[in-house]
Amino acid sequence: MKAWIILLLALSLPMAAMAEEAKEGEAPKVSYISLSPPFVGNYGLDGSPKLKVYKADVALRVTGDASAQAVKANEPLIRNQLVALFAQQTTDTMNNVEAKEKLRQEALKQVQQVMNDETGKPVVEDLLFNNLIIQ
Repeated sequence: MKAWIILLLALSLPMAAMAEEAKEGEAPKVSYISLSPPFVGNYGLDGSPKLKVYKADVALRVTGDASAQAVKANEPLIRNQLVALFAQQTTDTMNNVEAKEKLRQEALKQVQQVMNDETGKPVVEDLLFNNLIIQ
């Protein structure tokens, strides 16, 4: 009986070592974190009588579980920063594709700044608008 246990242990050690080596060689896991619920609010509060509304579904790309956890831990602060950014927009900055791309880049910079202030690293690699609707 002891011989079987020793034999099983002897065979399992190299297998465990090979599994550990494969794990170390893997690339870090990329995650997309959707900020839910979507952002909804007013923009372009420049004195015109017409109410302007936006709805933005935002996702953040991070690499690694630690980065994903850091983003989730700081999500309220990230949401606050993005709500303030969206509210500052004008009709011109929300109406065409180039302006929306600039808004996306500015949103990414601000999210990275928040994460840098909180964790010491930008953590977020990219910000995506899954959906951006304006009225």
